[in-house]
Amino acid sequence: MENRPSAQNLNLLLQNLLPSTLSTVITEWLKEDLPSFDYGGYVVGNTQKVAILFAKANGVLAGVPFVNEIFHQLGCTVKWNYSEGDFLSVETDTAAKNKSRIEVAQVTGPANKLLLGERVALNLLARCSGIATRARKLKNMGDEAGFKGVIAGTRKTTPGFRIVEKYGMSVGGIDNHRMDLSSMVMLKDNHIWAVGSIPSAVKAARSVCGFSMKIEVECQSEEEAVLAAKSGADVVMLDNFSPNDLKIAASSLRSRMNPSNSSDTFIPKVLIEASGGISEATINQYFCEHIDIISMGDITQGVPYIDFSLKIQQV
Repeated sequence: MENRPSAQNLNLLLQNLLPSTLSTVITEWLKEDLPSFDYGGYVVGNTQKVAILFAKANGVLAGVPFVNEIFHQLGCTVKWNYSEGDFLSVETDTAAKNKSRIEVAQVTGPANKLLLGERVALNLLARCSGIATRARKLKNMGDEAGFKGVIAGTRKTTPGFRIVEKYGMSVGGIDNHRMDLSSMVMLKDNHIWAVGSIPSAVKAARSVCGFSMKIEVECQSEEEAVLAAKSGADVVMLDNFSPNDLKIAASSLRSRMNPSNSSDTFIPKVLIEASGGISEATINQYFCEHIDIISMGDITQGVPYIDFSLKIQQV
């Protein structure tokens, strides 16, 4: 059984994460799709209609607050049959080779406004639900393997659409890692090469980020991870290690955090992160009791969309 809130509670809790500026962002999305005349809207007019939102593929429903706001701005109302985080199971008629569909919500409003919000809502819902579906699958894989750490999605998001993609990760039940460059200090190879050394980079970062911000250092070897820990890093990322080398290095680092070690081998306690080239197909090879975090760009890059459609009901 997954240790997560009920779907209804999840919907209420997660929508509280979203910023007050969300309405402004959605206004811009709608403006992008209608910068001048609405020719199709002229054709259908503003008669009140009901449109059905269908899901046509299996997946986790994610993006409800965004869809609600889109249609709210257009003077429409949305009544959901499912809650945020629910798994939508769509049966397929293999004999007829036709995909079935399930009714997820009903949207009521002027016909021209329903169609104005249609594509913006469907694009958003498809992408957000796709990310949530992959995130849920990865989370379940970790639970089944007995992994006690967290799986996290990286900053490899679409510019201007990060809020939706990061939100989808949360619905799926995984960690967001960094939301942005101001969320945590991550010193990657370029930072270290530019400054000259790991200690210099960590010292400079700490001088401006203060005590309340974590510092993470990308490390190419166990020796670099030891140096980062001794320099004051909070998290060491073992980057692009093979699964076997990762487990050896993580085990060694964990053993060196034991205070009973001699002063030359002891390192301060740090979080150990695995990253680099990890995907849904390979993540099972990286689960390890000594790893605290597995971070992946695969959660947002190349993720399949979940297919939805909106159909106005015929008179």
